[in-house]
Amino acid sequence: MDGKSLNIKEKKINRLKEIIPEAFTENKIDWEKMKAALSDDIEFKNERYVLNWAGKSDAFRALQTPSTATLAPCREESVDFDKTGNIFIEGENLEVLKVLQKSYFGKIKMIYIDPPYNTGNDNFIYPDKFSESKEEYLSRIGDKDETGFMTREGLFRRNSKDSGHYHSNWLSMMYPRLFLARNLLRDDGVIFVSIDDNEVHNLRLLMNEVFGEENFVAQFVWRTDGNFDNQAKIKNCHEYVMLYAKSEEYFPHPPVVDPNISDKSKLHKEEIQNTIVKNGPKNPESEVTLPKGFPTNLDNGKILKRDNSWPRYFNDAIIKRNKLDNDVTVSSGWSSKDLLLEFIQNGLNPIQDNKGKETTFVISKTGAI
Repeated sequence: MDGKSLNIKEKKINRLKEIIPEAFTENKIDWEKMKAALSDDIEFKNERYVLNWAGKSDAFRALQTPSTATLAPCREESVDFDKTGNIFIEGENLEVLKVLQKSYFGKIKMIYIDPPYNTGNDNFIYPDKFSESKEEYLSRIGDKDETGFMTREGLFRRNSKDSGHYHSNWLSMMYPRLFLARNLLRDDGVIFVSIDDNEVHNLRLLMNEVFGEENFVAQFVWRTDGNFDNQAKIKNCHEYVMLYAKSEEYFPHPPVVDPNISDKSKLHKEEIQNTIVKNGPKNPESEVTLPKGFPTNLDNGKILKRDNSWPRYFNDAIIKRNKLDNDVTVSSGWSSKDLLLEFIQNGLNPIQDNKGKETTFVISKTGAI
């Protein structure tokens, strides 16, 4: 016994949860949903498909509030400070992201973040207040031990599952940081986000809002050591890594990197779907020499020699006026190699496949054939 009398209100709420679980949001009664569950006169206000949460407007304000902070170099903690090509930044991540906007806007190729999973035990909620003085800041964050960790609660506070805004707090923390991270990405940039079952559903909706649903690429399942506790109902041994592109039409980035190329067209899915020879490692790999004059979808430019993607190019392919300007040796797992060789032997003129259909071959902007 804990010495406390029966909490009648809590008992009634728990009974309601059992009977009408759909009327609860973040452990609180949503009276509009309750009314809809019990009334014949059902009318939700402002019905539309949207991700909303308590405090979303505050998240926007945190995003839009400018920072006056600057980054200070730590030469005494650095290695080869003047020559290194690497940088490690320590600071409150929202403030740092704002500081980086001017120098790195649209310049980052890849971002990986490992945010708090919102398990109910991690400390992550930030006041997001940068207009205070240094004395106010030091007073708020509390003392630190010799390792730099705080010795009392200050800048961070625990986001307990008992909180009435448990998921909302997490979304409010994530939204401005994801928005600013997107600003830093190049057009062909990507972002990877680690997450587990606690917030994977909300993260997907949040990423759709910030990056656009069309820029979702994949949700990878990452096998971890997981929970093998004998008392656990289900043995959980995986987490997730979510991948979004800054712009789907630039993903993956076309391997055309010659600065003299006049046609910097983007990669379109149709170009791959319409190629007759499917390149890949499933079939036995062999070489084919594509002769000068072989047709391409690229006006002018160059597909560089490469050995790390299909098909492999053993020398640069120089392209002028939609045709190869040199012989190029290419290796791949051809699915229609005989047809390709027949096309070449026929002087690069259309041939008929085994169904009597007129067939021709071209090199796409990505190097696929």
